[in-house]
Amino acid sequence: MLPEIFRVGSFALPTYGLLVATAFLVALALTGRLAREAGMDRETVVNLGIYCVLAGIVGAKLLMLLLDLPFYWSNPGEIFSFATLQAGGVFYGGLLAALATAWWFMRRKGLPFLATGDVFAPGVAIGHAIGRIGCFAAGCCWGVECRRSWAVTFSNPVAHENVGVPLNIPLHPTQLYEAAAEMVIFAILYRRFHQPHRRGAILGLYLALYSAARFVIEFFRVHEQPNPFGGPLNTSQWIALALIAAVAGWALAARRPDPINL
Repeated sequence: MLPEIFRVGSFALPTYGLLVATAFLVALALTGRLAREAGMDRETVVNLGIYCVLAGIVGAKLLMLLLDLPFYWSNPGEIFSFATLQAGGVFYGGLLAALATAWWFMRRKGLPFLATGDVFAPGVAIGHAIGRIGCFAAGCCWGVECRRSWAVTFSNPVAHENVGVPLNIPLHPTQLYEAAAEMVIFAILYRRFHQPHRRGAILGLYLALYSAARFVIEFFRVHEQPNPFGGPLNTSQWIALALIAAVAGWALAARRPDPINL
């Protein structure tokens, strides 16, 4: 679509990078505002967000490398190639790394884990939606061939050179599917946040809704690595099922009155 905003000589401003930076700023600004509404220290929560974003970038890249380990083992120079550095990585790797970092930081600062997770969830959803639009502009995370009226066809050779997206073939716009799902999830979370809720309810709702959406979208997305266990489900779908099961188990165990009125 539009992998570069502009190019001057050898310098190019990638659309993906610009939108990811925008997503980061929007998510942090929203999280800081919700933290203040929840009576938390805004600066501490924003600092936590910065740590989580950095951990998320590293975690997403690491899971991407692990899933394509045979390729990178045979081509170690590709680890530091422009295509690998530009790729967003696997979101679940970033999410798990961010959650681990959040647990460490919150223990150190004495922040309540579930209430803080509630504050972050809407920002993560809206930030991820903006980031997926960046994926669409760059051409990465593309879908399988599609003959529907809403199919998209990439034709920019820069996109193919950077991320390998096939050109002149109608594809499912899986990036836009996910962006739309995240926007709906954000609207649900933001509304629910301002209603009485148990601690952790917003975080749990985000994990369940996103995992369900991602599980379905993965059926329409291209995957170059083989599915684990030789079955029809890929790694992201197994993680999605595990998160849904974990949230369901937590919800059943936490069925006790503990309302928070905001």
